[in-house]
Amino acid sequence: MDEIDSVILRLLREDARLPWRELGAKVGLSANAAADRVRRLRRAGIITGFTAQVDPAAGGRQIEALISVVLLPGTDSDRFATLSSTLGPVSEVLHLAGTPDYQLRVACHDTAELDSLLRTLRLKLGVADTDTKIILRSGPPPGGPQGGDPSHGSVRISG
Repeated sequence: MDEIDSVILRLLREDARLPWRELGAKVGLSANAAADRVRRLRRAGIITGFTAQVDPAAGGRQIEALISVVLLPGTDSDRFATLSSTLGPVSEVLHLAGTPDYQLRVACHDTAELDSLLRTLRLKLGVADTDTKIILRSGPPPGGPQGGDPSHGSVRISG
């Protein structure tokens, strides 16, 4: 990876939908050369994928929260991660070192849906305890305000 690759990664973090021609112009390459660099970064596993950032409120999910989860002794953590990730309100499952065992990012339509989710975690997925924090607001994502526009993508970059 060289300096041009680093600049490409920064630009893609800001706007993953940047056209090849524009990306190339910003780093002093042709559109084809810029596209080749991005493909090489993907093959190398440095860029692991492209995702869309979605505004949950636009889909009617007005309550966002972080739920810290402590599993019951004997609960299979891989099974918990798999099953919890399939629940509608859950947008992210983070396996943590120490306590809590997991942190879930969720977006619910209302408090009744959040309550139902918490009950499901405890009664069906082997959760001993939860600690829920309602998100009042969050700052702009890396790359500034334009990255927060739901019409823009994001790039997951490893390393």
